[in-house]
Amino acid sequence: MADLEKRILLQDVGKPNSHSIDVYEESGGYTALKKILIEDNKKWTPGAIIEEVKASNLRGRGGAGFPTGLKWSFIPKDSPKPKYLICNADEGEPGTFKDRVLLEDTPHGFIEGMIIAGIALDSKQGYIYIRGEFYKPWERVEQAIKEAYEKGYLGDNIFGTQHSFHLATYRGAGAYICGEETALIESIEGKRGHPRLKPPFPAVEGLYKCPTVVNNVETYAAVPHIINNGAKWYSSLSVGSEKSGGTKLFSISGHVNNPGVFEVPLGLPMIDIIEKVCGGIKNGNKLKAVIPGGSSTPILTAEEASKAIMDYEGMAAVGTFLGSGAVIVLDETTDMVELAYRVAYFYEHESCGQCTPCREGTKWVKDIMKRFKDGIGQENDLDTLCDFSQYMANGATVCPFGDAVMMAVVPIVQKFRSEFEARIDNSEDVQHKVSAAG
Repeated sequence: MADLEKRILLQDVGKPNSHSIDVYEESGGYTALKKILIEDNKKWTPGAIIEEVKASNLRGRGGAGFPTGLKWSFIPKDSPKPKYLICNADEGEPGTFKDRVLLEDTPHGFIEGMIIAGIALDSKQGYIYIRGEFYKPWERVEQAIKEAYEKGYLGDNIFGTQHSFHLATYRGAGAYICGEETALIESIEGKRGHPRLKPPFPAVEGLYKCPTVVNNVETYAAVPHIINNGAKWYSSLSVGSEKSGGTKLFSISGHVNNPGVFEVPLGLPMIDIIEKVCGGIKNGNKLKAVIPGGSSTPILTAEEASKAIMDYEGMAAVGTFLGSGAVIVLDETTDMVELAYRVAYFYEHESCGQCTPCREGTKWVKDIMKRFKDGIGQENDLDTLCDFSQYMANGATVCPFGDAVMMAVVPIVQKFRSEFEARIDNSEDVQHKVSAAG
């Protein structure tokens, strides 16, 4: 296990008081910020910081995988409006719990990354939008912010320079949709968490109609290491595609002997992570399927998983996404009908209801899955389900939620159709049963 793990962001996890500023500084914390503002301030101009992040091939770790430096470069430099920085710490994707570790155990890492990003983007104010259920992590983050202010890392004229940066937390109210950046922005503004139509994109008109960047906790946490060690070093940590740089935190759960959060180089084979990092499948059972990046990413069969490479390009090659890095391992005992129903139920519950195709479609998907769960499904139900994709996905809704629902449910049905067909009720009174089930 130690041979495959590469603990960069997790280097302090497990140490006593790892969340404190003293432990973080002992491990080299805030040296990147000092390098930028004091030791080598002539080199580290805002443009140089952005270019270094670009060269590192750091991609957004929240799920979309968009190049971070490129995203930062979209902020208009000549805008007279204030520029805002937001950390998305909502982490609502089922199967994902890696950001919680950073929030609770090493909060100063991503705080330093946010301060550096603020300098690069000429932002004076940042917000951490944190999942409301994360009470202990929120307490830790609040304490870390207080410590950073006391040490002079946050506030006005940091280290006597012209750079100022302030940081505050904002607690969400448990809505999955607020993981989408524009819905998150609406929530911070005190409005219902509904995604916005784009364009305009947040880089031009985000929080309070001002230029805004939203990045994930893990994304910001990588920034100080890039500044300290260089873009080339960070990019070389990966063992796969050159377009996917660095390490990645994976939340691994399900039927494995050793579940948890692990940091490994991008580009490793999925099977190596399951067998060598997580100790293989529990009880000696056979692998049946893997959900690779959270519940909204298309499921992989055991055969597909055996060929899968864990980086953005590798996942695309097998028809799915790296997503948030939430790997849910499923063995031969898994009931795929039950799985599909649970996933459909979750997304029907979490639809914000703004778009008709999503609001109505998610209910239809859940109802069809319930028919099969109850043993009264019909053959044409499966075809109807697959037909929904053209009405709910491919731009039919304001945000990608509709796409996520279909990517989560339809591949389960398509790849394990025999299990659904086994639940088809061919009795004479089936129509009565279906009608009674609604």
